[in-house]
Amino acid sequence: MTTVTLDDETRRGPSRRWWALGALVASMLVLGFDTTILNVALPTMAGQLGATTGQQQWMADAYIVVFAALMLPAGLLGDRFGRRLMLITGLGIFLAGSLVGAVAGDVDAVITARAVMGVGAALVTPLALSVLPSLFGPDERTRAVSIISTVSALGLPLGPVIGGWLLNHFWWGSVFLVNVPMAAIGTAACVFLLPETKDPASPRVDLVSTACTAAGLGALVYAIIEAPDRGWSDPLVLSLLAAAVILIASLVLRERRTERPMLDMTLLGHRGFLLNTVAATLVMFVLSGLLFVLPQYLQAVLGNDALGTGVRLLPMIGGLMVATRGAPLTTQRFGARATVSAGLAVLAFAAFLGSRTTAGSGYGFTALWLSFAGVGFGFALVPAMSGALATLPRDRAGSGSGLLMTLRQVGGAIGIALLGSLLSGAFRDRLDVTGLPAALADTARDSVVAAHLVAGETGRARLAASADGAYVHGMGLVLLVCGAAALVSALLAAAFLPGPAPAAASEPGRAPRMVTPGTDAGQ
Repeated sequence: MTTVTLDDETRRGPSRRWWALGALVASMLVLGFDTTILNVALPTMAGQLGATTGQQQWMADAYIVVFAALMLPAGLLGDRFGRRLMLITGLGIFLAGSLVGAVAGDVDAVITARAVMGVGAALVTPLALSVLPSLFGPDERTRAVSIISTVSALGLPLGPVIGGWLLNHFWWGSVFLVNVPMAAIGTAACVFLLPETKDPASPRVDLVSTACTAAGLGALVYAIIEAPDRGWSDPLVLSLLAAAVILIASLVLRERRTERPMLDMTLLGHRGFLLNTVAATLVMFVLSGLLFVLPQYLQAVLGNDALGTGVRLLPMIGGLMVATRGAPLTTQRFGARATVSAGLAVLAFAAFLGSRTTAGSGYGFTALWLSFAGVGFGFALVPAMSGALATLPRDRAGSGSGLLMTLRQVGGAIGIALLGSLLSGAFRDRLDVTGLPAALADTARDSVVAAHLVAGETGRARLAASADGAYVHGMGLVLLVCGAAALVSALLAAAFLPGPAPAAASEPGRAPRMVTPGTDAGQ
C-alpha cells in the first residue's frame, strides 16, 4: 500500500506536525472517555429508566460492538476518500449520536444513540493512528504513538469522573451532551491543522466481510448477555453462539482467500505484532469489565453519589499517570517484553487483591488495589500498542492499526458482556428474596440498584444487606477472572514477546527502530 505523505509546507514546518497531532489527540480523548463515561451513569439510569443489568450491558456494549465491527471498513474509506474527510465525518456522526442520547427518553433510544456514536468512533480511531506514519518519521513516530495511546488510555478512567460531576449538577443526558463541544473542537482542529492524505490504491470495502464482522460480533455479545437469564443451554443462546462461530469463521476464510483483504490476517503471523496485540486486547478486556462493575459497587453498595463515585476512581488514574511516565523509560532500559510482562503481573496482583473485597471492606481497601490496577494498565497497554505498531512496515500501518484497534474493542465488548453476565448470574443466585411477592422478587434480581429500590419501598433492610453481599460476591468472581486472564497474559508475554532490538538496547535515548515483519524482532 502506498501512503501519500504530507505537502511541502508541512514538511518544512515541524511544529505543524505536533499541532496536527494535537488535533488527533482532541479527537481520541473524547472517544476515550466516552467509552466509559456512561458507566457511572448506569446506576442512575437503571433507577430512572428501569434498566435491567442486561439492558445496562447493552447501553455500554452497543457503542463498543458497532465501534469494533466497523473500524476496518472505516479505515479503508479513509484511505480511499481522504483521512481528514473521514475523520471530520466521523466526528459529525459522533456528535449527532450524542445529541440523540441527550434527549432520549427510554432504554431503546439510549442504545440506539450509543450505536450511532459507535459508527462515528469507528471512523475516527483507525484513521487517527494510520495518519501518524504520514506525519512523523521513524525517529519521532514512537513518541507520537506513545502520546496518542496515553491520551486514549487516560480517557478511559477519566470518563467516570467527568460523568460523576455532570450527574451531580445536571440530568443523566448531560453525559451525552458533553461530547458536543469536545467533538466540535476536534472537528475544528482537524479542519485547520490536519493535512489531507489518501491512498486510492487501498483495498475496497468488502460489504460481505463487514456484515460478517458486525453480525458475528453482535450475535456473540447478545448470547453472552442473555445467558444468565435464559441459561447457557437455552436454544436461543446456543443458536446465537453457533451463528457467531459460523460468521466469524466465514469472515476469516473469506479474508484469507481474498487477494487484497480488508482484514489482513497475515499480520497475525508476525510474533511481535500478534503477542503485543493479544496483550493490549486482554488489558482492554480486564479494564472494560472492571469499569463496568466498579461504579455500581461504589454507588449502590458504598452509598456514594455519582460525583463521589467518579472521584473514588482517581487512584486508578493516579497509578495510570505514574505508569505512563515510567513506561517509556522502562521500555528503553529493559525492553517492551519486560515492561508489558511486569505491567500484566501488577494488574493480576491488583485484581486478585480486589477479589478479597467484602461488603464491609470500606473504600480504603478499594483505593489500594485500584492504584495497583492503574499502574498495571499503564505499564502493559501503552508499550504493547507501541510495540505492535512498531513491527509494521510503513505501507501497512493503516491496516495494522485498524486490526489492532478492532481487536482491542472486541476485547472491551466481550469483557463487558462476559464479566457483566458473570456478575449478573452470581448476583441473582446469591440474592435472598425470601418473603417477597414474585413480581418484586424478579425486579430485585434485575440489578443491585433495583434491589435497593425494592428494599426502600418495602422497608426490608435485610434485602438491602443481601443485595450488597450478593453484588460484592459477584464482583469478587469477576476480579478473579480478570486476575487469571492478566496472569496468563503476563506469562505468555514473558515467554514469547520479542526481546529488545540490539540497536535500541545499546544506545540510550535512541527511539526504538521500526521493525518490518521478517526481521528478528518481528519474528
